[in-house]
Amino acid sequence: MFIGREAELTFLQDKYDEDRGQLIVLYGRRRVGKTETLREFCKGKPHVFYSSTQSTDKVQIAKFSKQVFKENIPAKQYISEFSDWENAFRSVLDLPYGDKKKLLVIDEFPYMCKGNKSIPSILQNLWDAELKDRNVMIILCGSAMSFIEKELLAEKNPLYGRATGIYKMTEMGFYDAIKFFPDYSEQDKVLAYSVLGGIPHYLRQFRPELSVAENIKRNILTKGCILYSEVDFLLHQELRETPIYNSIIEAIALGNTKLNDISQKSLICDTSKTSVYLKNLIELGIAEREFSVDSKIKEKSNSNRGIYRLTDNFFRFWYAFGFTNFSQLEDGDADGVYEFVIAPVLHEFAALVFEDICKEFVRKLQKKNALPFRYFQMGRWMGRTTVRDKAAVNGLRIAETEIDLLGIDRDAKEYLVGECKFKNTPFDYSEYLDTKAKLTSLKDTSKFYYALFSKSGFDDKILEEAENDNALWLYNLNQIVNYKL
Repeated sequence: MFIGREAELTFLQDKYDEDRGQLIVLYGRRRVGKTETLREFCKGKPHVFYSSTQSTDKVQIAKFSKQVFKENIPAKQYISEFSDWENAFRSVLDLPYGDKKKLLVIDEFPYMCKGNKSIPSILQNLWDAELKDRNVMIILCGSAMSFIEKELLAEKNPLYGRATGIYKMTEMGFYDAIKFFPDYSEQDKVLAYSVLGGIPHYLRQFRPELSVAENIKRNILTKGCILYSEVDFLLHQELRETPIYNSIIEAIALGNTKLNDISQKSLICDTSKTSVYLKNLIELGIAEREFSVDSKIKEKSNSNRGIYRLTDNFFRFWYAFGFTNFSQLEDGDADGVYEFVIAPVLHEFAALVFEDICKEFVRKLQKKNALPFRYFQMGRWMGRTTVRDKAAVNGLRIAETEIDLLGIDRDAKEYLVGECKFKNTPFDYSEYLDTKAKLTSLKDTSKFYYALFSKSGFDDKILEEAENDNALWLYNLNQIVNYKL
């Protein structure tokens, strides 16, 4: 059963319904579900779906010819395969689809280009001369994101400016991902997402009738299962020097987020080299460089500023628990690794992902105009601010701290301060006071609202205060997980 991807399918259908010719580029990292989405889009439509392979150009054009000839175009009566790519691509005009759009999907298009570097130029010339004004739709799909962005779509490259639609597919959000586990409790949906993230290929490995614990043991920690070797396979497919990348990813997964700390932990002396490796991980959609939500361009241009985190939840889980205990897993001790290493800290591990879920929830609230104001920027805030300290003068002091979620309006006059707690005890009133103490320097000139997100509810004092304060908003786990737009 196909799950999610409503936005992608709507985008493709809208393009299909337009009168003019369409040249669509759809790309994204491996395993993100591009091929499945395209096959779902093609259902009920006459089409040619060709999956490129890593083969020679001669083999490629022979395979392409075979796929097109299944549609009984006139050329099939006279030739066994196309003599060149210009005639091969032009054959889309001969597809016997009547008044319907002539749909051609080329999956893993970069493989085709690797075998023949002139293919983008051939397609560009044919598009400009014959195809752009015809009732055709050509979709070029690929996983080699760097190639597509730098070699295919960048300025001075043949297809620059020709595409009528460019869609970069990312992993599913929380609300689509949990559709794979409809019968899980709200807590287990968060835990499963914190382990697997939003990659459909990973989500399908869990059996929804098994508990989260059993799924982790059977489908991640057991030698021979798909996810056991997934990370190693993906890195070898995409990167060289995998031992160095292993060290860097492990360092981030274990909590080292600053460039210098990552360099030291991974034993790379030169931070400029570490930056290059991190840049490659960012391009693959495995990591990101994060700045405070209010950071200016100058700060973002400083290579030593910002923090790094893994955006792929499964990579973070594997390097935090699987990679560091690989010898025990090779010995078949999945039960022991889960019981003594993972289970005691799984909720703590999920806490960071819970913040991401809360951000996604807030974005949904904004779409429904259910917030006290419309934010212009929203994300994590990092910097120096006021914190409570009984030993300090007036009980307050300035210190480095973070705000899980900060929404700021366009004029920086209204702020939504969010705090997220994924723990087994209620959100405590003292924690609320800690949240209120932050950013006090702005409170004389700005309006502040507070949003508290809690897995285990709120203590009585917070509930009482929320009844009398329209600037305090409370959200429990049931509201967050089961929200419907």
